[in-house]
Amino acid sequence: MKDKFQLSYPKKVRLADVSIREGLQHEEHFIPTDAKIYYVEESILAGFKRLEITNLGNPVFMPQFRDAEELLKRIRGSKRLSRAGINFDDIEITAVAIRESGVDRAVAGRKEGWGPDRIGMMVSTDEEHHFANSGTTLPEYWEEAERCIQKCHDVNIKVFGTVSTIWGSPISGPTRFEDALEFTKRWLAIGADDIEHADHDGSAPPDQVYRYFSMILDDLPNTDLHVAHFHVTRGWGTANILAALHAGVDIHEGVLGGIGGQPTNFIDRTPVKGTGEYYYKDPNSVGLSSLEDVLVMMDEMGIETGIDVDRVLALGRMWEKTIGRRMRSESILNGRIPKEPREEFKRKALAAKKEKRGEKPGQLYPANWPEEVVLPNEITGKK
Repeated sequence: MKDKFQLSYPKKVRLADVSIREGLQHEEHFIPTDAKIYYVEESILAGFKRLEITNLGNPVFMPQFRDAEELLKRIRGSKRLSRAGINFDDIEITAVAIRESGVDRAVAGRKEGWGPDRIGMMVSTDEEHHFANSGTTLPEYWEEAERCIQKCHDVNIKVFGTVSTIWGSPISGPTRFEDALEFTKRWLAIGADDIEHADHDGSAPPDQVYRYFSMILDDLPNTDLHVAHFHVTRGWGTANILAALHAGVDIHEGVLGGIGGQPTNFIDRTPVKGTGEYYYKDPNSVGLSSLEDVLVMMDEMGIETGIDVDRVLALGRMWEKTIGRRMRSESILNGRIPKEPREEFKRKALAAKKEKRGEKPGQLYPANWPEEVVLPNEITGKK
């Protein structure tokens, strides 16, 4: 029987780890390739099936990903994963390739046996924001994307289309949901396999997340098509995931430690172009939803993720050492919600005091109180 007090949400989700791409693109020091390999391997061994691990764009602009091809090759050839019996037919490796040059790198890599299974391209409903990211007009980009999708499908690479600035733009301000719905349909019409609905700057309050995804799923109810992507610039990341879950979205993305954001314009003490000036006063507060916190929350909600939560929490603690600072996950400090009594915190004097007072073990109320509570009508509202 359905619990009338139960919040409705999917009981099983697909959770994607985008730590190595999204999480690292904002870091101002180069993370060693060996470290990236380790975290991708660990993530797969923890149970993640969907991973976004690099950006195939021009490394002049994003030197954090100058090792993109090496990373993809080494993951495909990982002896550690092979020994663990990992079947890459069950794993989806994604790379971002915003422009056609990056797509061509993905296609070439696919033909050589190491390219990604899936690539991502991106439009923003605000053309000013789109131009800052891609350097093209929107009509120009749509034409490029249509060509690129065909190129990818010819070599069995899936393509996701990102729709950004759904809830507002850091450049132009307010935007319209109707445009985001139209952009979603345009992506699907030119062959995109799924859509990442992105709040790239933390502009989405939870009520509007629920409203937007309810509108999307009302028009396009196949949940395989929709991926939720929330930043925590204003601290709403997990609240927005809950709102999207309530709307019915079952594919979500996160990053270890809740880091990430706009591509860095500085790396290893050297200025680089990136995507220009940061939009934010504090560039360290713009990351994606924390995987550790999301997993612990979903575990408490009884949502099946297929992920080893404890292994990810341990990985999050290592991740902080690799990045070099305390990050935004609360769960790596406070852990999972205890499921068993914690004997070390019990006060031994309690049993003795209850016995002295003549109270039975487990007795909660005075012995002369009635068994059932009776409240006056003015409190209950009954007549």
